Amino acid sequence: MSYYSINNFKEPVNLKGKTMDQLEITKMLNDLNIPFRVVEHPAAMTIEEIDRFALPNSEAIAKNLFVRDDKKKNYYLITVRKDKKVDLKELCRQLNSRPLSFASENDLKFYLRLNKGAVTPLGILNDIACRVQFVLDQDLTSFPLIGVHPNRNTATLWLSPLDLQALIEKHGNKVILVKL
Repeated sequence: MSYYSINNFKEPVNLKGKTMDQLEITKMLNDLNIPFRVVEHPAAMTIEEIDRFALPNSEAIAKNLFVRDDKKKNYYLITVRKDKKVDLKELCRQLNSRPLSFASENDLKFYLRLNKGAVTPLGILNDIACRVQFVLDQDLTSFPLIGVHPNRNTATLWLSPLDLQALIEKHGNKVILVKL
C-alpha cells in the first residue's frame, strides 16, 4: 500500500506517518519517476569510514548534521559536501537563528526516526509535523548526483540534489539554500 502521492508531488510524500526504510524510499522514488541508484556497503558511522570504501563519485557524498537552536524551537538538518567544515555561528547568522548546537540522539530519533550514524535528508520524510528545516549547501547543487544514506548507514543512495530538494519541499518541510 502506497502512502505517498505520485501525482507530480501534489501532496505530502509520507501521508500516514509510517517510518520510511530503504525499501519504502526506493519504492517511492521509483513510483515518482525520480532517477536514483543505490550502492550497498558495510556500516559507515562517519565520513572517514565511508571514504575507506572508495565509492564511485565519492566527492559528491554529503555530510549531514542535525542541529537545534538553544531554545529547542527550531531544528535543522544541514547537508554539505563531505569535506566542508560547518561554522555553526556563521550558519546561525545566515539563518537568522538563535545559537545552534547539535541535537541529541533522542531528538534525532523523535523527529526523524533515525539512529546516530544514519543521519540523512531522507529522514525528513519521517517528520510528519514538518518541524525540521532542510539546510542545503549551494555547492552540492552543482553536482548531477549526490550520495546520501537511505535511512540506514549500510548503503548510499545517489540522486539529483534538485530532486531531493523538490521531494522535501513537497513533503512540507522548509528548504533553505545557503553558501557555507
